[in-house]
Amino acid sequence: MSAPDWNRIRSELDERGFARLPGLLGTGETASLRPLFADNALFRNHVVMQRHGYGQGSYKYFNYPLPQRVADLRHHIYAELAPLANQWMDCMGKTERFPDRHDDYLAACHEAGQVRPTPLLLDYGPGDYNRLHQDLYGEMHFPIQLVVMLSAPDTYSGGAFVLTEARPRMQSRAEAIMLEEGEGLLFAVNQRPVPGKRGYFRVTMRHGVSTVTAGHRQTLGVIFHDAR
Repeated sequence: MSAPDWNRIRSELDERGFARLPGLLGTGETASLRPLFADNALFRNHVVMQRHGYGQGSYKYFNYPLPQRVADLRHHIYAELAPLANQWMDCMGKTERFPDRHDDYLAACHEAGQVRPTPLLLDYGPGDYNRLHQDLYGEMHFPIQLVVMLSAPDTYSGGAFVLTEARPRMQSRAEAIMLEEGEGLLFAVNQRPVPGKRGYFRVTMRHGVSTVTAGHRQTLGVIFHDAR
């Protein structure tokens, strides 16, 4: 696998609010992550979405310590994104700033009472879906997050990753993205800046998953802030 082109990735994130990372994980890595969903000892919480009105399907939040590959993704990708995240804060007139190292950011989250790990595995079968939402979990939240497809395209149908963008005084725009096995997608968690005639304005992003019509779909979610 070739190293990600982070200049391209940051540019696409800034321009579109999302960026693809082809081949982020190899097939051996995705195959090793999929069975973890069955091992409840690895997780702090199991959420059945229909019980809460979130959609249909389920997901589980990992406990600390995270699986090593998940922890590595979280630390390394955060470091590549922190400069763009700080640029976004400047453009939106926000005072929050993000340190260079993920360990330092987590320490700040924990000091603020956000101590629960947020990386998760999501599991969908036929008829399952995820309503549009934002993964905030507290006052502190990093403005970009990652999803990685763990299933091969020929093992399910439907189940597109959906992003919506709401601009002031405009109807929402949607993107439906089908990911390859091992492909990552970085996207804005909540708001991002967009240049306009009078400076920058904020657009609001939400994400979800369209209905899986057949088969079995699994993804890894990597959120860089912890939860209260």
